Amino acid sequence: MSGDLPDYYFRVRENGAVVFKVDTENRQRRIEMNQIAVINVKNGDIKPQGDRMLTEADLKEIKAWMEERNRILMQRDIDDIFRAVDHMNLTTQWAQARATDEQLEEVTDTLLLAMHDLRTVLVRKKADRILKPAMVKDGTS
Repeated sequence: MSGDLPDYYFRVRENGAVVFKVDTENRQRRIEMNQIAVINVKNGDIKPQGDRMLTEADLKEIKAWMEERNRILMQRDIDDIFRAVDHMNLTTQWAQARATDEQLEEVTDTLLLAMHDLRTVLVRKKADRILKPAMVKDGTS
């Protein structure tokens, strides 16, 4: 294990993390992790543990971690969508080349409804993006 441990450890959990202050400066030379806060990256809440007062350094580290975590989560969302596109392409190839009539019968309606729903949302959102600059320019927004 590296001799230089970070000052903070973030245990990821649903919607955020539990924040620990890492302490190696004790008589036993053991690693101690003291919980200092619970954070929620969805709404930005930072809740100190118990009666603890968070220092400016604590808050700075926590906010930096939250920003980075949100960046990572947003990138994962995009990666998931690109994987979904790949999977749609693989599904198309499967339907064209390998699927039996029984398999197609089992999945066709569900796939068609999901694709129709997705197409409807994408077309509406695309139209909104196209119309928004025109509406702002005309002053109708």
